[in-house]
Amino acid sequence: MSKLSTAVLACAALLVAACASTSLQSAWYDTSYRGGAFKRVIVVGVGANVANRRVFEDIFAQKLSTSGVQGIPGYQFLPDDARVNEPGWNAGVAQSAADALLLVRVLGVDTKTQVTTTMVPGPAFYGPYYGGWWGPSMVAVPEVTSYDVANVETSLFDVKTHRIVWAGTTQTFNPSTVAQETPGFADLIIKQLAARGLIEQKK
Repeated sequence: MSKLSTAVLACAALLVAACASTSLQSAWYDTSYRGGAFKRVIVVGVGANVANRRVFEDIFAQKLSTSGVQGIPGYQFLPDDARVNEPGWNAGVAQSAADALLLVRVLGVDTKTQVTTTMVPGPAFYGPYYGGWWGPSMVAVPEVTSYDVANVETSLFDVKTHRIVWAGTTQTFNPSTVAQETPGFADLIIKQLAARGLIEQKK
């Protein structure tokens, strides 16, 4: 399971999920995959913040279970010490009896600045035309706003072959707390996986 282990060991970012302001930026799918829909998915959030990671894994796993797939929070089988070595990782995933593993990690959070111009009324003036109307002059006022964009990578692994069968990157506009953002993020990813036939949703 070298690909899985490498992905986990290389990541030190805090876990940030996403919400309705999340959009899918890119996605890849293994067209050679013929294993059918996964039935039991273990969800693993990679990050240094244990509390956020557990909140994320709980909510996402619950969303999967509600949609018709058995979702498993990763921390139930992958404690912190098991996440930093390949034998512990392999043993935890095997113990979970999952047939797929969903790995989510933050690529980074970028702060962006946007400058817009708004026309507002200025000092009053006397207009010599159209009957000498009075009216305000309009003044251009620049407005500067800053916002954060969280970039998140999600990968779905086939546990049996240790291969990635789906991967996608998302962006979230002004993410808030993990608890608030995860439900919408989960809905987006679950919809993508269902569209590819990798999981089955309740009808």
